[in-house]
Amino acid sequence: MNADDVSVKIFKALGHPIRLQIVKSLLVESRCVCDLNLSFDFSQANLSQHLKILREAGILESKKIGVEMHYRVKLKGIAKLLSTMDQTVEEYFETLVFNRT
Repeated sequence: MNADDVSVKIFKALGHPIRLQIVKSLLVESRCVCDLNLSFDFSQANLSQHLKILREAGILESKKIGVEMHYRVKLKGIAKLLSTMDQTVEEYFETLVFNRT
């Protein structure tokens, strides 16, 4: 697997709205699955599938604490990547306003 393959894998994993929300919520602090399940309006099975994809992409890591599984963002660059994406989205919307005038 080369660098481009890894980049595509990360972007694909972040390319789903639910997974993007999960990662953003984990940037602040690690959380157990039970907390994540309360924060998002979808089934435990759906949440587990999304967490698996994020884990396999190397974005998240998990740790069992007692009977709870806790997740956190593994790659420090993800915060910077998402910040850059937020700036890019702002720029995108600015160009829409510019093009309307």
